[in-house]
Amino acid sequence: MGNYFDILTKARDLAPHGYCLLWQPELIWTHVIADALIAAAYFSIPIAIVRFVTHRKDIEFSWIFWLFALFIVACGTTHLMAIWTLWNPDYGWEALIKLVTAIASVGTAIVLWPLIPKALAIPSPLQLRQANAELSERVRERDNALQRLQLEIKDRERAEAALIQAQKMDAVGQLTGGIAHDFNNLLAVVIGNLDMIGRKAPDERTQRLANNALQAAERGAKVTGQLLAFSRTQRLEARPTQVGPLIEGVRDLLRQTLGPSVELRLSLGEDPVPVMADPTQLELAILNLGINARDAMPDGGIVTIATRTVQVDHDPDLTDGEYLELSVSDTGTGMTAEVAERAFDPFFTTKEMGQGTGLGLSMVYGVAKQSGGVARIVSRPGEGATISVLLPRTREAGSVQADRPAEPGTRAPSATVLVVDDEADVRGVLAETLEELGHKVVAAEGGAEALRLLGNDEFDLLMLDFAMPGMNGAQVAEAARRLRPGQKIVFVTGYADTGAIRAAAADAPILHKPFRANEVARAVSAGLGEPSAAA
Repeated sequence: MGNYFDILTKARDLAPHGYCLLWQPELIWTHVIADALIAAAYFSIPIAIVRFVTHRKDIEFSWIFWLFALFIVACGTTHLMAIWTLWNPDYGWEALIKLVTAIASVGTAIVLWPLIPKALAIPSPLQLRQANAELSERVRERDNALQRLQLEIKDRERAEAALIQAQKMDAVGQLTGGIAHDFNNLLAVVIGNLDMIGRKAPDERTQRLANNALQAAERGAKVTGQLLAFSRTQRLEARPTQVGPLIEGVRDLLRQTLGPSVELRLSLGEDPVPVMADPTQLELAILNLGINARDAMPDGGIVTIATRTVQVDHDPDLTDGEYLELSVSDTGTGMTAEVAERAFDPFFTTKEMGQGTGLGLSMVYGVAKQSGGVARIVSRPGEGATISVLLPRTREAGSVQADRPAEPGTRAPSATVLVVDDEADVRGVLAETLEELGHKVVAAEGGAEALRLLGNDEFDLLMLDFAMPGMNGAQVAEAARRLRPGQKIVFVTGYADTGAIRAAAADAPILHKPFRANEVARAVSAGLGEPSAAA
């Protein structure tokens, strides 16, 4: 090292580089300018590198940039030294600087090559843009999938709510059907006895009291009829029916029912194709809807009854096909969502105590469902309500008017009748009524006893309750026809599975509970194949 510093001190005896350039100014200054520009560039690059590294703390191997800065500064210094040695022969210092530059260069090269794979692994801007585009596409796909999932969840929630509502309505229907059946048995006893008391009353006062009680009992029978309509266990005589003419037929009755403060408007379609419905029950449903609309408009308003043909596809409550939509709209107070949801429930009403039974809309719902259709409500508070009944259409010719009670005819000839009913009181009333009509009566409290009696004797007519423990009426009828082919049968019921009855005895008339003597007489005449009879 001592010899090296001796060389540095003796450098003044050497010739500068300008001597080698023949001291030609243009050549010397070309070297000066070029080396100066290169040095300036070299010194500016480390400044940029230092600025980059200090602002990018996320660079994994930032130390390599500092090594690059040192190497570049050393390179720039060698060019400054080349300018200096043009006039000053300090070649020892020049050599020292080049040595430092060489060390920095070699060190940088040594550590750089192992870093190349890591550097190549760093995503390029193009790769980052592509990755961002792919990520954005995935985010969009995820958002779309999430949106579809939310829609599916909403659809499932609506389907579950509809299923729960349907199950609730079915459960309530079964409950109300059972209650109505029991009440019909009670009313059959009450009405039957009151009817006999009224006809046999010894004085006018007793007859008047019996008739008053009979009228009250018959109002109760109408309530149970509405319950049965809701529960869809009431036997409906569904047949092709033209709705427009049927509505026209009850127009005057509707006007009287609605009162002078309510305007009635009809918008009936001209399509003559009828629907499958029971005309009598449909008339009652229209009247109930009119009354319900009137009560929703205490200060008066407009009731609009309209019909139109609709095509139903993919409806969860209906089979695909053509339906006639019968709608009754009012301009009344409307309903909240909670009230509309419960409006078809039996006994649910927003009216004050004593002003309504809550059975009108439930009866409409039951008639619609039993006819193969559906009833729906659209309403908002303050905007009135529209109740729509969709009924399946048919291409068969339709009738216009509802059935009217047959006029009494002559009394049926005396017959031997086997009466079967598990309710002793109902059995007793029916037997006494038949005896009063001039028939011979044998009573049985159940199917097994009835079949035993049929096995021993012949009977002109079998009057058979349908809902009985053990063997129901349909099962007894089937066994009786096997035992006595051609046995004439009349079903007595307040709650009937029409399909089961028709399967057991398609030709059997039905006497509905509760009943009066003239209805019993007509049922016996129909069962025996005789003209209609009166008491």
